[in-house]
Amino acid sequence: MQQILVYGDSLSWGIVPGTRQRLDFDARWPGAMEGRLLAGGYRVRVIEDCLNGRRTVWDDPFKPGRKGVDGLAQRIETHSPLALVILMLGSNDFQSMHPHSAWHSAQGTAVLLRAIREAPIEPGMPVPPVLVVAPPPAGTPSGAIAAKFAGAEFKCIGLASALHAVCAEHGAHFFDAGTVVRSSAIDGVHLDAPDHAALGEALAREVHALGVLSRPPA
Repeated sequence: MQQILVYGDSLSWGIVPGTRQRLDFDARWPGAMEGRLLAGGYRVRVIEDCLNGRRTVWDDPFKPGRKGVDGLAQRIETHSPLALVILMLGSNDFQSMHPHSAWHSAQGTAVLLRAIREAPIEPGMPVPPVLVVAPPPAGTPSGAIAAKFAGAEFKCIGLASALHAVCAEHGAHFFDAGTVVRSSAIDGVHLDAPDHAALGEALAREVHALGVLSRPPA
């Protein structure tokens, strides 16, 4: 059984836009991706480590434990051996209490990549490849999260290209989720259920194309 670790925030946790509810596993994009890969003949398990409000390298002044780099190396150690790590973070770097630009957020992802590469895994276990997924650009924040994400639609401009440059520099794979999904019109930040399904299908194709998984012999 091969394992993929998904390290993300509420866009991967599966929050239902406009609510505090959560989509079922097979409706969230990590679960949809796992289902597609299993149907394709891979023996694979997707491990979700997705926390609402998680940033790349910054603290949340109102909630503890949202600094994504903290403990990441230990999570890699815990779940090794890993065939792949998928990082999808950045949206919360643009909350209204932060002044960050797309460049700042991408540099935060660079710190995460270094943490993964330097994780204290057991001798002989592989350092996992990493697929960085750029979240879709924020729309106009609305509803209960409007104040929290005020201005995010402007601060996030250029994130995909900044992340692509970081991946090229650090030898990571890259996928732009904005090419297949968009932020929900309900709250301007999260993903609607059909977009979770579409992203899961697209990332299953991407993982297959990367060649990081092997099928069992017939």
